[in-house]
Amino acid sequence: MEAHVSTAAVSSNSWSPAPGASHIISGVHAMLHPRNIVLVGATDKPGNYAERIWNNLVKYKYEGALYPINARRDTVWGVTCYKDFVSLPEKPDHVLVLVPARFVVQVLREAAAAGARSATIVTSGFSELQDDKSQRLAAELKAAVRETGIVVTGPNCLGNLSAGEKLFTNLDDRAVTMEQGTVAIAGQSGAIVMMIRQALEERGVGVGYMVSTGNEAGLETPDLMTYFAADPSIRVIVVYLEGVRNTKAFRSACRAARAAGKPVIALKLGASEGGRAAAMAHTGALAGSIESFDAISSREGVIRVRGLDELIETTECFVHTRLPRGSRLAAVTLSGGKRGLLIDAFHSAGLNFPALGKGVRERLTTMLGPGSMIGNPLDAGFAAVVDPSVYIKSIEIMIEDPDTDIVIIDADLPKATHELRERNLRLVNDMASATSKPVIYINPMSSGFTDYTKALRKSLPNITVMQGLDRAAGAIKALIDYTMLNKDVPDIASSSRPEARALLEKTLKRTGGAALDEIVSKKLLKAYGIPISKEAIAQTAEEAVAIAKKIGFPVVAKVVSPDILHKSDIGGVVIDLNSAAEVKKAFNDIATRVRKLKSNPKLEGILIAQQVKADLELVIGASLDAEMGPVVLFGTGGVDVELMKDVALAGAPIDATEASRLISRTKAGVKIKGYRGKPGLNETAVIKALVGLSNLIADADGRIASIDVNPFLVTDKIGLAVDALVVLRNESERGAGH
Repeated sequence: MEAHVSTAAVSSNSWSPAPGASHIISGVHAMLHPRNIVLVGATDKPGNYAERIWNNLVKYKYEGALYPINARRDTVWGVTCYKDFVSLPEKPDHVLVLVPARFVVQVLREAAAAGARSATIVTSGFSELQDDKSQRLAAELKAAVRETGIVVTGPNCLGNLSAGEKLFTNLDDRAVTMEQGTVAIAGQSGAIVMMIRQALEERGVGVGYMVSTGNEAGLETPDLMTYFAADPSIRVIVVYLEGVRNTKAFRSACRAARAAGKPVIALKLGASEGGRAAAMAHTGALAGSIESFDAISSREGVIRVRGLDELIETTECFVHTRLPRGSRLAAVTLSGGKRGLLIDAFHSAGLNFPALGKGVRERLTTMLGPGSMIGNPLDAGFAAVVDPSVYIKSIEIMIEDPDTDIVIIDADLPKATHELRERNLRLVNDMASATSKPVIYINPMSSGFTDYTKALRKSLPNITVMQGLDRAAGAIKALIDYTMLNKDVPDIASSSRPEARALLEKTLKRTGGAALDEIVSKKLLKAYGIPISKEAIAQTAEEAVAIAKKIGFPVVAKVVSPDILHKSDIGGVVIDLNSAAEVKKAFNDIATRVRKLKSNPKLEGILIAQQVKADLELVIGASLDAEMGPVVLFGTGGVDVELMKDVALAGAPIDATEASRLISRTKAGVKIKGYRGKPGLNETAVIKALVGLSNLIADADGRIASIDVNPFLVTDKIGLAVDALVVLRNESERGAGH
């Protein structure tokens, strides 16, 4: 079943979670739809956070009761100020905490004891700081949240928006429309989610909810995603992520959104080392590789954007656009130059404009005549400029063409009154309302909306209005990709045999080093169905010669040591050994090099292995990502693996179908299929190895940090692992989780 986008437009005030809803959904609902709000830490010092939040609640006419608390004040902001929760005229519901960090846990416990269902902790000074005191406070806060059961956002956050409730517990003094929109935003940075809300509202995209989660001592972003997936007033979910603390919860939330037909658009920090460090410094979030995030999140239907502008265009696209039936694009412009820009931009996004059908071409040719470029995109040219009805008819023909799925119009909205352009826009808006296909206006450049433009845009609900050609093309590609997703993504469990799992447990229990040596690593690989080359370990040069003769020349000699992770770097690999004399010399040379190393590594012997002539060298591997958990890797291997960077990743474990998809995402995959007249290689062996390796990293359950098989050699008949390294995860890393 293909994905769909929810078209619900239910008011958030008319919906409540079912009685059997989860604690998370019920708790988030209580936080965003509270009966009253209590602000602890009320003070009228000019410009302070408490006063700014209070002013926003009054300004936007929050309809529930508001109660300030400060034990030292009788009044504040012109209203009664209460000493504590006990003195309130009713039970507290949602609590805003703005006291110093050392008092936060006490306030939270007292609030929960008084009956509060939720709290937002604005105060900072917890896990985002690395000193012992702050870390201790963070641990105490987590314990209080867990023990009381109160639903909490923060600490170190900037509050929330619930437009249907006229609730804005935020210090932002920029105007908020308080229009119950269909977009929900959640993220760890208050400044970022505020910026996103402002930009969307300026583009006429209403925001129903905005939640800043801060350090996530209680609620995490996936919890909010789960709630937004359940709330029928929301159509599109936007998240800003600095780190994913609970991969299982994240994937579950993504699936809930996907099942509800609600796209998740994510801006993820951590595409660079500096970005990952910034995430840790800001909220204490541990960020893994962006490639691992993409590998897992894309399978769950997440649309990752690369920046804020791209996020805004992609959100606009999904809010105002129906899902297309396919990927066949059509476009109308009035400029030959812009026609070329359209072609280039969509080609870069992986999309193309198909040729027009004969009937459509003939109709357009007859109507437009000379001075137009009949094709797709259509340059309607002089005739359409002179006669606006011809321009509108050109668009109508493209919309009515059964061989198009998406119609793009190269034009922007006027910034001031323009009768003709307004009339044309309304005519196209009416056409769009009568068709099931998306009709999208694109301004090739970004330009701000005037108040007039904003009002005009609101009156055109059936068309999508986008800015920036490259970003628009990327957003439309995301729309098409989302359309093609299966609505349900099944979980894949490890398919390993009991004997393999038993060997894994035995190996891990008796190993105390940082890594397994090549011999032990390969035994594990073999148990998991990954074929290895003929080989044996030698303790003497004479034994090495005997092994080589038994295997058959040529052979390879390799150092075996758990302390040497990269054998080639110390001259620990010698290839093309074609005689007994060469084998003996290689043995002695490697042993001598190892003995000269200052690190004094343990030498367990020299491995003598068959040398396989391969048609292709691959790398297959697996690792435990800091955020996303186990992932499996495939790509072009050999000594130039870092240089080539032809690799793709997937979440582990995978099955044969997922392994095949993984292979197809690389240039190595093209070669395996057969390239430039060369025969195809043994893809079945590669698939089997990838599935086995993914099972191994998954079965290890966090005890293996990485597995490197480089190279994995493949011909048209065989696939063999000729080198392997299994690196273990130390006890302190295991305790930290991922």
